[in-house]
Amino acid sequence: MMIKVKVTTNSKVELVRRVGPSEYALKVKEKAVAGRANAAVIALLSSYFNVKKSQIMMIRGHAGREKLIEIRMQLPGTLP
Repeated sequence: MMIKVKVTTNSKVELVRRVGPSEYALKVKEKAVAGRANAAVIALLSSYFNVKKSQIMMIRGHAGREKLIEIRMQLPGTLP
């Protein structure tokens, strides 16, 4: 599943808000320094979608606010 994410860094709260069928707005506490905000985005999406961090890959937007994320969801009863 591919989603578009708009990230706000240095926030007081961490939040995931769905704004469209495949678009989300995220707020993370980390600052955008040395990849810490990107790691926080992956961790937040991991808990939101209830998947492992390794199942989430940032396709585009490593250095920007707008990101394209791929989430590999495993179907029940299938091998990884």
